[in-house]
Amino acid sequence: MAQLRHDFQKFLERNTEIIVIGPEDLASFKNWWHAHEMPFIGIPDPQHDIARLYNQRFKLLKGGRLPAMAVIDTDGNVRLMHYADLPGDIPTDDEILALLDKLNGEKAIPGTKPAAR
Repeated sequence: MAQLRHDFQKFLERNTEIIVIGPEDLASFKNWWHAHEMPFIGIPDPQHDIARLYNQRFKLLKGGRLPAMAVIDTDGNVRLMHYADLPGDIPTDDEILALLDKLNGEKAIPGTKPAAR
């Protein structure tokens, strides 16, 4: 998540909302979230309801709930679903930003806002 926090402005420039779902209970999640000053939305999911909706994998021998990443467009269509095999197996921000540029049909220019849809 440090990677997402570092590049957060680049995502904003592409009119992108980042939402992170965590397996912790509300109090633990909230404490961690504020201690690390995350600038995007975080949702605790201790009962794994959201994880089940997106078929997120759970492997006890690999640390529990493995990362998953979804890119969902403004019409609600899942445009990318990535399921990790290991805790650190996630697409890079550059890969996701390139996909967003492709989906937006234009290259985002730093310091500008994308055209309204």
